[in-house]
Amino acid sequence: MQKLSRREVLRWISLQIAALTGAHILAACGEGASSTEVRDGVPGSSPTETIAAPSSDDGALQDIQSVKATETPEVYPHLTVARGGEPEALVRSALAALGGMGRFVHPGDDVIVKPNICVSYHTFKYAATANPWVVATLVKLCFEAGAARVRVMDYPFGGTCEQAYARSGIAEQVQAAGGIMETISSIKFVETEIPQGQDLRTCWIYDDILQADTVINVPIAKHHSLARLTLGMKNLMGTIRDRPPMHINLGQRLADLVSRIQPALTVVDAVRILKTHGPTGGNLDDVQKLDTVIASPDIVAADSYAAGLFGMQPNELGYINAGVEMGLGRSDLENLEIVELPYAA
Repeated sequence: MQKLSRREVLRWISLQIAALTGAHILAACGEGASSTEVRDGVPGSSPTETIAAPSSDDGALQDIQSVKATETPEVYPHLTVARGGEPEALVRSALAALGGMGRFVHPGDDVIVKPNICVSYHTFKYAATANPWVVATLVKLCFEAGAARVRVMDYPFGGTCEQAYARSGIAEQVQAAGGIMETISSIKFVETEIPQGQDLRTCWIYDDILQADTVINVPIAKHHSLARLTLGMKNLMGTIRDRPPMHINLGQRLADLVSRIQPALTVVDAVRILKTHGPTGGNLDDVQKLDTVIASPDIVAADSYAAGLFGMQPNELGYINAGVEMGLGRSDLENLEIVELPYAA
């Protein structure tokens, strides 16, 4: 190969960086992923092609190494908290600070949003069910990220799906956002092995949850008479058929269930929280309006932070302790990067 001058080598480096940048732009737009392969870090090469760097002097090699050293992956916070403002602004602010919905939802994805819609006899004002505008905003963000389909579902223990969806106010807002309210079908629960389970080794889980490209978990923060708090990990009980056996060694079994489902994102709705008499509530005196949304890809961290809204430490909740032991997430909030947004305009 002909030896090139230092200037020509540097020009070659610039061309390679431009090619790589162009490939990243195409990938972000969903173009070229199926037809363009990457070989030796260079897009567009066939399986048998290689691109050789021109020979150069030591100075040019140092320039190459310098370029590589500046290529650092983007770093995101572990958890974000938005306070103040309307629910849609809260959700959008929390997700933007977390890196955007595009981190979790990709073009063409089939997405399931799993809020807490546990009963059919209260509106969202009683804080037994998730805030309709929090849920609907997540649906909008999924479509903005390119999702092909967004379904919202839960398995209520009080009333039918249709009744709970309508009474909560969630159905109206989700449908206005273009999402689908899916009625849970009993024939879609499948017996599922839980390889990491310490106590719960198999469970009947709703198959669509297992098959979805992305699952977004949307608990409302509320008191629970047995679990102490219903948060992200507890909210996933709405994906299974048989709940009574879960209450035997509840903390460990919730962690076991999470190890099988592992939602891509947990968004804790703390716009209104139920301070006592949960999980169903029924008295507005038990409700506190906080206008807060917590978001994290780490379900354990999200629950750990939300526990503080009730004056509790993470280690006071058995499912958080079990989740940490299983490596499902972190509860050491003091060591996490947390972005707190005091007001979502």
